[in-house]
Amino acid sequence: MNILVTGGAGYIGSHTAKAIAAAGHRPVVFDNLDKGHDWAVRWGPLIRADLADRSAIRDALKSHAIDAVIHFAAFTAVGESMQAPEKYFRNNVANTLNLLGAMEEAAVRRIVFSSTAAVYGNPLFAPIPEDHRTQPVNPYGESKLMMEKMIEWFGVVHGFRWACLRYFNAAGADPDGEIGETHDPETHLIPLALSALTGGIPHLRMFGTDYPTPDGTAIRDYIHVTDLGSAHVLATEHLVAGGSSLIANLGTGEGNSVREVVRTVEKVTGRAVPVVESPRREGDPPVLVADAAKAQKTLGWTPRHSSLPEIISTAWAWHSRHA
Repeated sequence: MNILVTGGAGYIGSHTAKAIAAAGHRPVVFDNLDKGHDWAVRWGPLIRADLADRSAIRDALKSHAIDAVIHFAAFTAVGESMQAPEKYFRNNVANTLNLLGAMEEAAVRRIVFSSTAAVYGNPLFAPIPEDHRTQPVNPYGESKLMMEKMIEWFGVVHGFRWACLRYFNAAGADPDGEIGETHDPETHLIPLALSALTGGIPHLRMFGTDYPTPDGTAIRDYIHVTDLGSAHVLATEHLVAGGSSLIANLGTGEGNSVREVVRTVEKVTGRAVPVVESPRREGDPPVLVADAAKAQKTLGWTPRHSSLPEIISTAWAWHSRHA
């Protein structure tokens, strides 16, 4: 099976490309390298192009005889989206419409979409099931929800089969050490903690210590990026085998607080993380934890690498070699 991976040179996309190849399929990466890295494309060809270029998408779909698309390409920084919403709606929403239109023209009608727990906004309860209300609190989450809706309507009108995978906090690195997490700027907790303990940044800012949680810090559901990659492969195989369209959460169903993450980083590395406590960030919910039973039941997916020590150990191994 030939699978077009938009954003396949990025963090989650590159790990998914490796999982695609390991499953015996052929990933074809479509990436403009604005955020991605050419060194992360190791398991198939790279088409350096932009989703704003509809003819380039159509040519890629036809020339590589693509069977399905996995769509990662998007801007993902919540804070930036609050400063530049137009940038997010143009890049995420308009370019997804381009992709869907090109897929229809090329008669490629299976797509797995990289969605996010940000579509839920401030949840009413946790763990969060897929039928929880969707009420994003920032343009990033809103753009992802709009992308979901467009994909669903292409299913209604054009017969697309689709899977929207809403995942929680992606973390960790390839256990083989071939690829890992590299963002500029970095906004994720674990790589920031690792950077703080190695002197890359002066300290880790801990946003919010007065949440209604056991230790006062926010709780998140951390999922290993390798487990996310396997879920995308299973969802693609599900659709190609004739399975029905679906929305599914990807997470472990367990949460860890910021303080727990910091303590685990210190235990794994044997080093202290310098921390500065700061006020809460606007729009950060106290608890985000997935109910992922649907993915496990429908796709046969089980996270295998997502214990917090394993996540941090793989992230530390990558960071140690590339900091």
